[in-house]
Amino acid sequence: MEVTSVAGSSGWFSGGVIAYANQVKQRILGVPRRMLEKHGAVSRPVAMAMARGVRGLVGADVAVAVTGIAGPSGGTAAKPVGTVWIAVAGPVGYKGRQFRFRGGRSRVRRSAVEAALKMIRSYLAS
Repeated sequence: MEVTSVAGSSGWFSGGVIAYANQVKQRILGVPRRMLEKHGAVSRPVAMAMARGVRGLVGADVAVAVTGIAGPSGGTAAKPVGTVWIAVAGPVGYKGRQFRFRGGRSRVRRSAVEAALKMIRSYLAS
């Protein structure tokens, strides 16, 4: 389900960015190139920088960023398929967490969305 499929979502959803390529992460979200080179796109520092970047870009109180390897290829021994970092950025700080989801590409993506929504809910409740 898309967040904006909920009636009235324009009252609380400012916008979003699909920053798939590293160049978009850099140019649009302000993720430093050196950070990407040092840690890789699927990492805590990059997820946090993405969340901060999108928060500033759309003027949101709270933002979430997801970066991961959904597969079926692209995984490594250190970062296998299913590795996902999710970060939430808001006025009281940042939270980041790594997940290792199982299943095919669709299942990994769905699991990441569900985890991101739960992290936002948890952040707002704290």
